[in-house]
Amino acid sequence: MQPSQLKNVSPQTSPQSFSDLSIVLVNYKTVEVTSITLALIEEAIDVSQVPVYVVDNNSNDASLVHLRSLDWIHLIERRPEGPEVGYMAHGRALDLALAEVKTKYVLLLHTDTFIYDATIIQMMLDALNADNKIAAIGCLEQVQRTRLETVWRVSIRACKYYLRRIKVALGMKTREPRLFYEVYLKSFCTLWNADIIKQHGLSFAMVDRIPGYEMQDRLPELGYRFSAIHPRKIFQYLDHIEAGTVAMVNKYGKEHKRIRNYQAMVDKIHARKK
Repeated sequence: MQPSQLKNVSPQTSPQSFSDLSIVLVNYKTVEVTSITLALIEEAIDVSQVPVYVVDNNSNDASLVHLRSLDWIHLIERRPEGPEVGYMAHGRALDLALAEVKTKYVLLLHTDTFIYDATIIQMMLDALNADNKIAAIGCLEQVQRTRLETVWRVSIRACKYYLRRIKVALGMKTREPRLFYEVYLKSFCTLWNADIIKQHGLSFAMVDRIPGYEMQDRLPELGYRFSAIHPRKIFQYLDHIEAGTVAMVNKYGKEHKRIRNYQAMVDKIHARKK
């Protein structure tokens, strides 16, 4: 997907219900953060009016005990027939939930996305309702960075990108050059028009890529666009632990940066509740 296919927005709210909304999460061995995320959802919105689908992706741990105790969620217990690799397991879990969704819009959340204020959901709904050619709205960044951090990150990635391009041109062995700027909406908090996905027979598990990326490449060919909310806007209303669930599932050491970020965010949530 090219940057021109993204429309940066600073959404404005308007009085509106969530009657056209469903929420979907996929849990895999992350009972601690999943329970926090669901508790915050229950606080932020009327869950009797908004269907919340949670797919347990064959965790085989304490997750199921907790999820089965929540009578307000729609729990889908996924049991794959064989081993899975890459992103397909997550994509197939999303597709299972999507098949159950009856609403026009579906909000995809990671289990380590903590929504404190549902205003952001209404902002996203307003943007999609205002333009039926917008297939999804979300953020291009998974965390909020300072301007200096952003400049440093882009500079380092740009150097790697052009170095790899040079190596490719010289016929040298190297990793595939990856763009140094973001062009895809990240899946930690993205609102999709489910009707568009279903109308065109698309899914989250079409190929072994991060779920949603393939659709972001294909839908512009059909005349649809995507809207990006600036990180400074979206992170006023929520937090996200970048790769936090991956760190916990893979049991990184206590001093690993991702584990420290994970624990700091969990501590922040617990402190907020006191």
